[in-house]
Amino acid sequence: MHTIPTVEGQPVRSGAADDPAWRIRRTEADLNRLAETESIFALSNGWIGWRGTLDEGEPYGMPGTYLSGFHEQRKLDYPEDGYAFPQRSDTVISVPNAALVRLWVGDEQLDVRTGTLRHHERVLDLRGGVVERHTEWVSPAGHGVRIRSTRLVSLSRHPIAAVRYEVEPLDGPVELRICADLQANERVPERSDDPRAASVISDPLTAEYRRGVGTDGVLVHRTEHSRQRVAVAVTHQVDAPDLFATDTDLTPDRLRVAVTGTLHPGERVRVTRFAAYDWTSVDGTPAPELADLVAEAAQAARAEGFDGLLADQRAALDVAWQTADVLLDGDPELQQAVRFAVFHLLQAGRPDVDRTIPAKGLTGNGYDGHVLWDTEGYVLPVLTYLAPAMVRSALRWRHTHLPEARERAAELRLTGATFPWRTIGGRECSGYWPAGTAGMHVNADVADAVLRYVAATDDQEFLAGAGLEMLVETARLWHGFGHRCADGTFHLAGVTGPDEYTALVDDNVFTNLMARRNLRGAADAAQRYPDVAARLGVTPEEIAGWRSAADAMAVPYDRERGVHQQSAGFTELPEWDFAGTGEDDYPLLLHFPYLELYRRQVVKQADLVLAMQRFPGDFTAEEKARNFAYYEARTVRDSSLSASAQAVLAAELGHLDLAYDYFAETVLQDLADLGDKTGDGLHLASLAGAWLAVVQGFGGMRDDRGVLAFAPRLPARITRLAFSLRWYGHRLRVTLTPDGARYDLPDADPDAVVEIDHCGERLRVTPAEPVARPLPAVPDPGPEPTAPPGRRPARR
Repeated sequence: MHTIPTVEGQPVRSGAADDPAWRIRRTEADLNRLAETESIFALSNGWIGWRGTLDEGEPYGMPGTYLSGFHEQRKLDYPEDGYAFPQRSDTVISVPNAALVRLWVGDEQLDVRTGTLRHHERVLDLRGGVVERHTEWVSPAGHGVRIRSTRLVSLSRHPIAAVRYEVEPLDGPVELRICADLQANERVPERSDDPRAASVISDPLTAEYRRGVGTDGVLVHRTEHSRQRVAVAVTHQVDAPDLFATDTDLTPDRLRVAVTGTLHPGERVRVTRFAAYDWTSVDGTPAPELADLVAEAAQAARAEGFDGLLADQRAALDVAWQTADVLLDGDPELQQAVRFAVFHLLQAGRPDVDRTIPAKGLTGNGYDGHVLWDTEGYVLPVLTYLAPAMVRSALRWRHTHLPEARERAAELRLTGATFPWRTIGGRECSGYWPAGTAGMHVNADVADAVLRYVAATDDQEFLAGAGLEMLVETARLWHGFGHRCADGTFHLAGVTGPDEYTALVDDNVFTNLMARRNLRGAADAAQRYPDVAARLGVTPEEIAGWRSAADAMAVPYDRERGVHQQSAGFTELPEWDFAGTGEDDYPLLLHFPYLELYRRQVVKQADLVLAMQRFPGDFTAEEKARNFAYYEARTVRDSSLSASAQAVLAAELGHLDLAYDYFAETVLQDLADLGDKTGDGLHLASLAGAWLAVVQGFGGMRDDRGVLAFAPRLPARITRLAFSLRWYGHRLRVTLTPDGARYDLPDADPDAVVEIDHCGERLRVTPAEPVARPLPAVPDPGPEPTAPPGRRPARR
């Protein structure tokens, strides 16, 4: 140990400038919303997730350290069981926490609820990819300290996370005891009886192996039912005055490295911890070998040093932000919010490990940490254009679990494969089948993600392998699931679409259109790779059957009202009594029986509107306007998935103020905790929806006709909008102002060419010849459609 010099003034910042558009701040005023802040300040790299708890661990809202795919199983209990009901569910559990650093000043433990908190600030640095803390605390006995900490979860080294913790006295000498803990089986509180919250399993980890040498150590634990093994290694660097002492305590569930001594004015003690995480099945790598692997990774991180990790983190984000950044002039709050949204999307997945992205990412345990259709429906469509390698990895994870999907289809007496509505380990975990198993569109969502990824990247290797097999098996599902009526039309009966307030319906338009795209996409891919298709047992007759079913797919339409039916007969159901529904009755699912919800015209989230967003070319402009107005009056947005689709359609139709308000709602969903559920983890689909609202809504981007098309229109609040996206390996930059649109390829090879469509005009963009065009006038859309009473988004 050695003495390091004191640095006076503000904490060292990892960003280039203290720009509020790149920094999310929370102060002592936010300590009464700890769970929300823990989600917002969560750090992840698609493998490790550290919630943004305070360094000392307490007070907390919901502590959590998560590894992608690591979970325990629990039994599902039914009052009345039924055939093919899932019997077990996966639940994300917290692995040993290596972010804890506890501090005693004299005999008093640092606790922001006691003593005097002179200053407390935490910052999420979106450019540096770190969480920084600056706290000045005076103990009840009058001893003052200044604490600075920085934590990161490495984007470049997937097993690694690290924290640097520094203490110096405010006035006179102080006696300190700093304890860097690696803690297993942290207590996780039950947060609510809301069905969307997680199931908490007490003490889910059983100690299996441990060792400690000096200030290095490893803990290895296993789960009982999922039969998984997790290993966490830590190593430390301690910089302190010479008279400080260090000791280590090792128990089955905790490794503690304690640093003690007296600190005088002008001195500082710094403890830096490097942690490495890995997991495998119990039948995989033995515990001692897994311990060796993580110990080696932790030592390599220490050899690079904390400053090296910081530099790598900044370099990785500098590359990512070149494509991912969205510049929005005119509204500083939403500029910051959209960067926050994109940041959490960038750290949710990995390009080098075949893992998918749960609905909450690795930021919380909401929805039990399950993967839902949110991933393929919202997150992957965005990452396809920002970080396509992450999409490839997530889709390969789906392919890995294709055997379970085939087994589930067979169990349900269906052909092909049906992917689970909720899962971590690959098997169906949804115990409520009307909104789970019946949500068959998840299979078309997976297929759509495959087709969208290939269309944007031209990754033919993926299409000819995992992609084709998933397309074939899901097409077989739809072909066998559907039926023909006497008039030759093809129907999908007994399904649940995106609107979970309308279940077990026939011919949900969104599901039918998605299935049609699935069938046609599978047919095209099978004909492109006939040898591969033949190995999968695909015949010309089967391909012809897919095309015939797609061409005959029913799309319900109410001619009397002049609108598409969300599902067959929907517009003939009784209306919901909105006048008799109070503000406190939302969300409706917590106050009304599903029997009442299912039989009325009330929409939880965009469904028919989402279909128009996904398939803009299948609806005329007049149909879109009538459909949007009809469903706007019946959509209550009890789901964070809704506002982005409504923003996109409102912008397309020219209701730009309404579109901007919906954009604000989706992008502020977590930063403003609009649904009071951010404490369970971030709403990644809503954050992805913010990007879609910008790029598809205001940028007018469409890709459903084989060409990248734009029809931009800017709300009055935005004076400049700029974004980039990846297309066939090139970065296309789009800059919009009220004067016009500019398209350029800022860092492409000289011979690169991207063909786009701007408001119906075909353009060629090259690095040497950017293209600029004026924005057409937005036609008068007429009166703004009305929402149910009290359900219009807040006006900006």
